[in-house]
Amino acid sequence: MHLAHYLGLLDRAHAVMADALRQVAAGHAAEADIAHLAEQRAARCEHWSREVRSFARTYAEEAPDEPERLHSELFRGTRGGGLGLLRDLQDLYLMTAECDICWTVVEQAARGIRDDDLAKLAAEGGADIAVQLQWLRTRMKAAAPQALVVAD
Repeated sequence: MHLAHYLGLLDRAHAVMADALRQVAAGHAAEADIAHLAEQRAARCEHWSREVRSFARTYAEEAPDEPERLHSELFRGTRGGGLGLLRDLQDLYLMTAECDICWTVVEQAARGIRDDDLAKLAAEGGADIAVQLQWLRTRMKAAAPQALVVAD
């Protein structure tokens, strides 16, 4: 059963995203809404990482070796200026989308094996990450005109 690998992927994806959100908060501290909400979302990501970890340990005994290239790297640090902010938000959006689809497939797998606790966690995690996707999409829409039309 490969479920443990996806749980591990989800754990790591949330932990890495928490770090990236904190970097964006610090790198774009002049944007008060970004700094505040990115810190809040980082705390949520750490929460989900901890929650998933216990299930990953439970299913680890049944897992074969981890496939190569299971994890991806999407964020490599903040960039300056308006265009940099837009690109950083886009990187965060892609990281969030990865978590979103992982929650979806984990929820389906949990339903398949009738693990109601994991299915409930995945549904809650998926709903929370959908909020993050919406926030990022909205913030990118707000940043795009300034970043793409007005020069820094």
